[in-house]
Amino acid sequence: MFQIKEKPKMVERALLLGAYTNADNTAEATSLLEELEELVNTLGIPVIDRKLVHHREVHARYLVGSGKAQEIADFVKENQIDVIIFDNELTPSQQRNWEKLSGVLAIDRQEVILDIFAKRAQTREARLQVDLARMEYSLPRLVRAWTHLGKQGGGIGAKGEGESQLEQDKRKIRGQIDRLKRDLDAVKRQRATQRKDRKRTPVPNAAIVGYTNAGKSSLLRALTGADVLVEDKLFATLDTTTRKIALPNNQPLLLTDTVGFVRKLPHGLVEAFNATLEEAVMADFLVHVLDVSQPEVMEFYETTLKVLTDLGAASQRTLLVFNKIDRLADQLVADDLITVELRIPQTRADLIARLHREADIRHTEYIDNDVLLRARISPRVAAAYSSFAAIGLSSN
Repeated sequence: MFQIKEKPKMVERALLLGAYTNADNTAEATSLLEELEELVNTLGIPVIDRKLVHHREVHARYLVGSGKAQEIADFVKENQIDVIIFDNELTPSQQRNWEKLSGVLAIDRQEVILDIFAKRAQTREARLQVDLARMEYSLPRLVRAWTHLGKQGGGIGAKGEGESQLEQDKRKIRGQIDRLKRDLDAVKRQRATQRKDRKRTPVPNAAIVGYTNAGKSSLLRALTGADVLVEDKLFATLDTTTRKIALPNNQPLLLTDTVGFVRKLPHGLVEAFNATLEEAVMADFLVHVLDVSQPEVMEFYETTLKVLTDLGAASQRTLLVFNKIDRLADQLVADDLITVELRIPQTRADLIARLHREADIRHTEYIDNDVLLRARISPRVAAAYSSFAAIGLSSN
């Protein structure tokens, strides 16, 4: 995405900037900025410094107050920074305002993720999905490339050269977006056909999901011996890989690795990658990998569940897999969990989805218009479902 700049060049000195309004979220803002640095390192961009900015309210012009913005712009000039990378999502006008104020390129977390995806996409499907997300992101930002032509032409009611070229480019990109969507629809139809062929042979399918870098590809490789890339980098792989294994009882199983999730994942990417991520929706069950050595493991867990909810896969049966359990200083115990049996109306999909997030579901059965669930859960959470108790609570 760096080519949007009028005279693109390799960026060599980056300043990372994270802005937040709630003082209670300082730890989370710090963690997100650290993750942004990992993302930027994945692109090979040197990070010179990073700054956290707490501000009382969101300002339309610079996101932060004009005084703080000027202070940051002065720091950029003094330290010869050539790109400011925001952890926040910037509007097109905010990007233009920052570039005018600082004299350097200003991009956001979304653009960084799009660039990573563009570099890592290998298959035609992945490239189509990335191209679609990049086009949709770039369309409202095209004016950045043509501001130097905007005042040419003159005359009342006349269009300047820049305006004419801008409109031509917008039409061209809209046409490319339409073409990419058609191509992706064709991919979806092809994948649907492949799934039908797969269903003719009654082999169940499990989709491996989880936060990026949690160990999904490592698990697939360990279970199947598949020659897949295993690398300690965010978004090391983007393309899905499916392999067949035999379970201990000789039951065959298809395992599919999917792209990892990340906090603040651009919504456009969720939409664009729907053709790939629908493997999670269509799977018989999910294998959710968690790296328990990460301090933010529960936040990563919630992030993955949120994306799955957006895809309509939150109610899928899920097997939790804990990676790097040997790195835990204190072993987690489940002695305080209890087993509950609940009967929840199918119309309460919100409660069922919440239960999948908060409990270890052991059994699911559909009776009339209700869902009967047996789950291992903490007493505190179980209390919220007391009115749906089918048999009662036990400590088994």
